[in-house]
Amino acid sequence: MSPLHFSLVPGLVAAAVMLCSLPAQAQERIYRCGNEYTNNAQVAKSRNCTPMEGGNITIVEGTKPAPAARSTTSAAPRNSNDRVDPAAQRARDSDAKAILETELRKAQERLAQARKEYANGEPEKQGIESRNYQRYLDRVAELKAAVTRAENDVAGLQRELGRLPAASGNAAR
Repeated sequence: MSPLHFSLVPGLVAAAVMLCSLPAQAQERIYRCGNEYTNNAQVAKSRNCTPMEGGNITIVEGTKPAPAARSTTSAAPRNSNDRVDPAAQRARDSDAKAILETELRKAQERLAQARKEYANGEPEKQGIESRNYQRYLDRVAELKAAVTRAENDVAGLQRELGRLPAASGNAAR
């Protein structure tokens, strides 16, 4: 080592000795009052709290839940100022219908693709599946599950379309 390194070592040793010789700060006595904790002896005495025994403890206070906002819509009758403009509501319904119809078309395409891949439970074997029949069975089960999910998606979207107001056009296909 160079002489520079040896000159740093005594300084580091001295710093380490000083840090070790500092008095450790003792934690105040902690009292448990039911589900609450305190380090105030007077409060603990007035509330009949029990002192905590053992090593140091750390208590992290959680966030307090925000008070629920009062809902005035269900308690008070609605007046004409609270109503949505009928034209705006029709526009919202029309937008919702267009979005649902787009999603329904996509879901129907996914269903058609899943059914094609499933091939009525007899898809073509791929690669190693000709030697490993269990792998083939696993893939067939996954394909069947994909078909079922796609069918459920289509049915759910059709239900949602059926719930839209009939005034905005034909409800479901």
